[in-house]
Amino acid sequence: MQHYINGAFRDSRGGQTFEVLEPTTNVAYILAAAGGDADIDAAVTAAREAFETGPWPRMKNRERARVLNRIADAVEAQDAALATMESFDTGLPITQARGQARRAAENFRFFADLIVAGTDDAFKVPGMQMNYVNRSPVGVAGLITPWNTPFMLSSWKLAPALAAGCTVVLKPAEFTPLSASLWAGIFTEAGLPPGVFNLVNGIGEEAGDALVKHPGVDLISFTGETITGQTIFANAAPTLKGLSMELGGKSPALVFADADLEAALDSTLFGVFSLNGERCTASSRILVEATVYEDFVAAYAARAENIKVGPPSDPDTEVGALVHPEHYERVMGYVEVGKTEARLVAGGERPEGLEEGNYLAPTVFADVPPEARIFQEEIFGPVVAITPFDTEDEAVALANNVKYGLAAYIWTSDVTRAHTLADRIEAGMIWINSHNVRDLRSPFGGIKASGLGQEGGYRSLNFYSEHKAVHVTLGAVHTARFGATGYDEQDPFFAAKRDEA
Repeated sequence: MQHYINGAFRDSRGGQTFEVLEPTTNVAYILAAAGGDADIDAAVTAAREAFETGPWPRMKNRERARVLNRIADAVEAQDAALATMESFDTGLPITQARGQARRAAENFRFFADLIVAGTDDAFKVPGMQMNYVNRSPVGVAGLITPWNTPFMLSSWKLAPALAAGCTVVLKPAEFTPLSASLWAGIFTEAGLPPGVFNLVNGIGEEAGDALVKHPGVDLISFTGETITGQTIFANAAPTLKGLSMELGGKSPALVFADADLEAALDSTLFGVFSLNGERCTASSRILVEATVYEDFVAAYAARAENIKVGPPSDPDTEVGALVHPEHYERVMGYVEVGKTEARLVAGGERPEGLEEGNYLAPTVFADVPPEARIFQEEIFGPVVAITPFDTEDEAVALANNVKYGLAAYIWTSDVTRAHTLADRIEAGMIWINSHNVRDLRSPFGGIKASGLGQEGGYRSLNFYSEHKAVHVTLGAVHTARFGATGYDEQDPFFAAKRDEA
């Protein structure tokens, strides 16, 4: 699996490679080119040349929109093949991998529409001044994407960056580089000029680090864990790059006694166990009102025990294999810690009959104290912590008692309570009586340790664009005339002007 730089597939300059493992066996199935400084430099040079001299940033919005729609058509045409590829590469159940191409295509169609329909601000002071805003692409965008639903999540960044007129260098996650290679053929087929899209595979500490530090990169959009985000923040500082970072989460779901408890049960199960629990917005802390707590825990544990764990290719599978043995060991480490901190009521071990691969039965801990590590730290797997509360204030305090602030979910039939709590909970995104359903127009991102900036809709285009305010005087200029006293009469220029008048 090669890099893609300036319209051509290439090996690493130094010939380095790394193994990519298949999650159900942990057997290497392909070698990927391992990018380093020289490969990143070649990709950035190509992107810079395409930005400074190529047609893409100079196209009219309608022309770029036509290309984006052709990209969407090409993506949709690969839906079935992409689902199989993503399931194989990530360990996601095939039924959850399906539709990823359609969602990726929708991102391109959305931003194609947005740049055509978009408007810029204009302000007029009648008879005095007109002020308006010119928008232009920032330049070369460095995009670093995660390994959960990698193809679809890369489209979240590629679509607005290209729509704005930027050129890009994509560094996909090393665990799951397979589907990223599809973009080269898709973009070529759609008519994207060479050099506008470049891809460098590699390890984050090498290829990703080089991309962040490269002086030819104008901004970085990153999705991944908080510790890596802190490193990127520091390494981007010397070149003052623009940053947008969606980082870790430990999102609470608040379940009140007056909620539709069946719907809350369904959604909180789906929220933490879909995508194998490897999702940033997972409702991995469930806070339940004490009067219904024991019944809720019993029902939750019974449902979790009934979840079908199995090969990702099996249509009946609901939880597949975790992405990589390194990540699997990390998650299992948290499970062992949890057994010393709380009451294990479901899962906690490898399912029978799945002796190889990265499989973990859906794991549920109850009576989890707020100081527990499994309450405080992001696990990013099929593991959930359930904790009781007595009052609204206690629920809010528990919800906010972590360093993260990505998402939150509120389950109650009291509309006033729902809106009041939505204002009090520290999270960038909040769903009321709903699981994670995203509107592409709305902001996506977190606060606290969960991120920096938000993307989605016009916020994405704003991030990938420069805004230039233009001010035009419409009437006479009234400026304080410093030093004019006794000077105008002596100045030949002004004397000539008076003679002409």
